[in-house]
Amino acid sequence: MAAAPTRPDGPSARDRDALAAAIPDAGDDTPLARDLADNARRRIQLTGRPFPKPAVPRVLTVANQKGGVGKTTTTVNVAAAMAQAGLQVLVIDLDPQGNASTALGIDHHAEVPSIYDVLVDGAPLLEVVQPCTTVPGLFCAPATIDLAGAEIELVSLVARESRLQRAIAAAADTGHSYDYILIDCPPSLGLLTVNAMVAASEVFIPIQCEYYALEGLSQLLKNIELVRAHLNPPLHVSTILLTMYDGRTRLSAQVAEEVREHFPQEVLRTTVPRSVRVSEAPSFGETVMTYDPASSGALAYLEAAGEIADRGASGPQ
Repeated sequence: MAAAPTRPDGPSARDRDALAAAIPDAGDDTPLARDLADNARRRIQLTGRPFPKPAVPRVLTVANQKGGVGKTTTTVNVAAAMAQAGLQVLVIDLDPQGNASTALGIDHHAEVPSIYDVLVDGAPLLEVVQPCTTVPGLFCAPATIDLAGAEIELVSLVARESRLQRAIAAAADTGHSYDYILIDCPPSLGLLTVNAMVAASEVFIPIQCEYYALEGLSQLLKNIELVRAHLNPPLHVSTILLTMYDGRTRLSAQVAEEVREHFPQEVLRTTVPRSVRVSEAPSFGETVMTYDPASSGALAYLEAAGEIADRGASGPQ
């Protein structure tokens, strides 16, 4: 497996000059100019900072049964940001739609070895992993359309809830070098999501800053508690990220305030704004981290990934 790329302690002089040139003149005080200046300064501060490695590999399940909250977008962009910062990261695409595989530029047509073969046929996890060509250090176990039938096929299999956990454990026994494993779940609470929760010790919940996003959160927490009680005692919610934040609306601020009030330790300081560039990137087979690294969405995911890595280096989550 490719070694993690060596990262500098900060951006190069050339990068600093280019970013500094993007900062508008002090006399230009329009809202757009202020946004551009803020983004340029944030990029200068963030670019090139190597993220600390966790003491042991961390496995995070990115889950929320409500669709459209940014699960896949969050998974691939946080993973790409971590890999760009020198970590080795594996994304396991557990959604039959295969959107995470698409965003990472990974081939996932029907004949490609995929996570389906791991879950149903017992294939070794590392045999289906593919490297992401645009980000060194980033890898993906893709999903194919075959995964759509896995829910039914898993019902009759032995240890149906822990097949992914056993595959990850077997990969660890062979000495995989991943620092982070992020599992992208489908927007449901079926056997695929249960497998993801049994395989991980942490749940990472993206929450859209809109009212309906809060309605399903209590049910998700109940299901996490059920999995913890019966199948995976170490499972817990370690990270919550507020996505699609619109600072122009009171609703976003109210939702953010309510979530932070209930989960003061779990919610990341960073919020991810609505961003056209984030939405465009998958159509080019890229994450926003490579498609437009200077955009507000890329900077937000870079900050969020840094927070997660810093928390992971400080001790068990």
